Amino acid sequence: MSVFARSLLLLVLLPTSLAAAGFEGRYKQALTSDCSKVGESGGALEIKNGIFYGVHNQCRMTRPVQVVNMEASLYTMQCSGDEDQWTERALLMKSNDVDGIIMVWDGYAFVYEKCSEIE
Repeated sequence: MSVFARSLLLLVLLPTSLAAAGFEGRYKQALTSDCSKVGESGGALEIKNGIFYGVHNQCRMTRPVQVVNMEASLYTMQCSGDEDQWTERALLMKSNDVDGIIMVWDGYAFVYEKCSEIE
């Protein structure tokens, strides 16, 4: 791959990964979640390098749109899991109630507390 092609690819991917960086981390699905496990029932969710890792699925967080006057971004989530692929929109914002995030999908809202480093 030429230097020009690599530079162009970096310019395309960089905004997505930078926008998702504010939400990176592991989050509990429930108070009893095992934060050492990601992507399985009873485990944690994770956002890393612009990818949301859910239970038996993952979503590439693309096309971020910053929400005015909020610590929030709207993403196009390009998801795959259980041999399916789909695209949905999701809004992520910092929670004021817990050290974590609020994730809003069409018709659903979830509060996820961040896993502590000790867990």
